[in-house]
Amino acid sequence: MTKIVIASGNQGKINDFKAIFKDFEVTGIKELLPEFDVDETGTTFRENAILKSEAAMKALNLPVISDDSGLSVEALEGRPGVYSARYSGEGATDEKNNAKLLEELKDVDNRAAYFTCVLALSIPGEETLTYEGTLAGEILREAHGSGGFGYDPLFKTLKGIYLGEITSEEKGEISHRGKALENLMNDTEVLNKLKK
Repeated sequence: MTKIVIASGNQGKINDFKAIFKDFEVTGIKELLPEFDVDETGTTFRENAILKSEAAMKALNLPVISDDSGLSVEALEGRPGVYSARYSGEGATDEKNNAKLLEELKDVDNRAAYFTCVLALSIPGEETLTYEGTLAGEILREAHGSGGFGYDPLFKTLKGIYLGEITSEEKGEISHRGKALENLMNDTEVLNKLKK
């Protein structure tokens, strides 16, 4: 089985990839390079995803997938965006980020928001490719469910699905990451290269 490294230390993300990438041996980068860390200096999800996948691929000489993803809220002019994971500042946690988001939106009626995921796939000797997916919905006024991670408990999709109340497999079928991965999986030329 072909090994693919996920350039993330976020176990929630790695579990999402494992749920979708069933034909590959999916390994989180921290299992191979415990100290791996890349400064996310990009101003877009795409730039940050490429920074991470190329750094990891060069370090390991293995195919690497990284993603950069986050939440964009219409009333906050697209924030938190690329700063989603560190929205509440130094020592940010999911709980602190969610609390800050709810505080910023407490008197706001427009709750429209969307998740974006950009995947970067770096294969030794090949040009890095990117794949994108989005999931539109709205920010709730309080958390629903304890599933998922990040902003999931505060998000309801346009079809009325609460991300905090579904399994990682169910989320994989509808999520921004799932859509980006689907675009990657539909790229049969690249998949054939990976399976060699």
